[in-house]
Amino acid sequence: MALVESIIGFVVSLLIGAAGIYLGASILTDVEDYTYAIVTALIASLVWFIVAAFLGWVPLLGALLALLAYIAVINYRYPGGWVEAIGIALIAWIATVVILYVLALLGITSFSAIGIPGV
Repeated sequence: MALVESIIGFVVSLLIGAAGIYLGASILTDVEDYTYAIVTALIASLVWFIVAAFLGWVPLLGALLALLAYIAVINYRYPGGWVEAIGIALIAWIATVVILYVLALLGITSFSAIGIPGV
């Protein structure tokens, strides 16, 4: 039963992280495709995990490189440049924090999401 709960938790947190990316992308790039945001959140979280696993032990630099890798995925997947990618990541982070805060207050989920670093 723990495996099923873990899978459900992963899917829900991925969908919440993707909602943040979707919101940021729809505001800054006019790309409104939630499925595309889900794939982006999945790829970005995997890249974040890999970079953090190999370089996370380096104080400050490891975390910055993982964040840069996360933003690079967004930059690659959405039109615009680095400024738009940083904006999408920032809006995604804020939106995800708000969504998770509301859901945690309602007792629906914990305060974490897949696809958004630091949340």
